[in-house]
Amino acid sequence: MTSFEMPRRPRRLRANGHIRDLVRETHLRRDDLIMPVFISHGTNIHREIPSMPGIFQHSLDTLDRELDAICQAGLSRVILFGIPQAKDAVGSDAFDDQGGIIQRAVRHIKTHYPQLYVITDVCFCEYTDHGHCGVLSEEGRLLNDPTLANLQRQTLSHARAGADMLAPSGMIDGMIGAMRQALDAGGHHDLPLMSYAVKYASAFYGPFRDAVDSAPQSGDRRAYQMDPANAREALIEAALDVEEGADILMVKPALAYLDIVASIRANFDLPVAAYNVSGEYSMVKAAAARGWVDERALATEKLLSMKRAGADIIITYFARDLAGELP
Repeated sequence: MTSFEMPRRPRRLRANGHIRDLVRETHLRRDDLIMPVFISHGTNIHREIPSMPGIFQHSLDTLDRELDAICQAGLSRVILFGIPQAKDAVGSDAFDDQGGIIQRAVRHIKTHYPQLYVITDVCFCEYTDHGHCGVLSEEGRLLNDPTLANLQRQTLSHARAGADMLAPSGMIDGMIGAMRQALDAGGHHDLPLMSYAVKYASAFYGPFRDAVDSAPQSGDRRAYQMDPANAREALIEAALDVEEGADILMVKPALAYLDIVASIRANFDLPVAAYNVSGEYSMVKAAAARGWVDERALATEKLLSMKRAGADIIITYFARDLAGELP
């Protein structure tokens, strides 16, 4: 047998599971994950979303089934998205203290599942009849500052309901500053903001729009969400949110934007979140249903790539199903 002199043989550290576990650089943990939950007005709703197998809309009277599964998996953090009973031009259900679906859900969870940390998505696309993320002009253009005023109303309403963290997702200029100002003035100084600081106008959102019926009735969201071609702009958006008081910076989507996750991690000291969005989830589910891929192995590999790129936190629809296998 020919012998070769090699000062380094990297395969020595891959020889078996023991050594691979010992030298592993990136670790995916249950505590890294946040599970999204869709909550709808109505009763007896446990409706699977056709484009997101395994993910359901729940009414408040069926919600405990999902919350029990989340807790049994060892998860302790959820982010809530609402489907209102009725939509209008300004999304008024979003700031309805008593009747708003998210406000009611937060109170229910904090009463019956106090161990869960409840994050609320703060935006208007699910609540407006036109599907855009705020107030529109007569010409159909999103009006930034009137939307900020309504964001402050939504912010305070979610805070009064008992939310533990707010996550604004509309990419409205000045949203973090406006929300922080409203929270501090209302005595909610300790309520953190996880900003969708870098949110792209992505084709990966399609199944989510099915889940909450939030597709724009006209036009699209490219005038306020970021161009997928832009990377330097992400640093501008994140820096503005840091200046305005964000506590966590999020990149959305995650998988096609790992370079952006890494850039945000390298340039800012705040915790970084990545949203493993609906399209990323559904592609794995569709391929696995056809026997083309190993669903759990592929899902885990994807989430590891997000951690490796620098994400501290991952919002993912796989959280409930994978958490039980994680440390």
